[in-house]
Amino acid sequence: MSGQKLADALGRVIALRAGIETDALIKKRWLAIKQWQISRLRTTYADLLAIDRYRAAAEFFLEELYGAKDVDRRDSEAQRVAPKLASLLPARAVDALLLAIQLEEVAERFDIEMARRIELPVTVESYAEAYRATGTEAERVQQIELAEKIGKALQKLAKIPMLSTILHMMKAPATMWGLSHLHRFLQRGFDSFVGMRGAREFLQTTNRRELAINRRLFAGDIDPFRPVE
Repeated sequence: MSGQKLADALGRVIALRAGIETDALIKKRWLAIKQWQISRLRTTYADLLAIDRYRAAAEFFLEELYGAKDVDRRDSEAQRVAPKLASLLPARAVDALLLAIQLEEVAERFDIEMARRIELPVTVESYAEAYRATGTEAERVQQIELAEKIGKALQKLAKIPMLSTILHMMKAPATMWGLSHLHRFLQRGFDSFVGMRGAREFLQTTNRRELAINRRLFAGDIDPFRPVE
């Protein structure tokens, strides 16, 4: 059942991505939004990126959860064999993957809708306006909380004995099946959370800052991305 849920969620993300491939302007704006978001996040989390303990996890969040990712070209094949990948993983690892794809689906729906509204170049003002026009404040809170759930799931994975060995052994078959992006997510997330040796402070910091920025954006704050303690 969990394997089929994984395949279904992946299929929805694939469909969303396919929808922007036919519109060059929307895709250009979508990529610009992704790049702007990464730049903003690097500023918001410059302190965590500068700390050895948190750097790998911060890079993982920025690139794997919020970056513009390329799904393997064999999308339909990848979707078909996703249950096979799930059958080889511990249940908690599959749950983490499912959360990640669910977040990707939510983020893509928002970002694509923002791309239909925003003009280039992306600025703080144009981003904030498109952000408020796309989804409600409560829906954005759910998106932030989903990212926190992924972090907590990865924290639990970091405690599973032998998972590192399992993931390394699965790299070749995952690549062959067109699921290298899912394997990379798990491997990189696992490694970064193991190396962090406790994620509580990291997750509390990211959650607190994103919720504060979300409140400012919906309140129409003229400087919504200023530092959050």
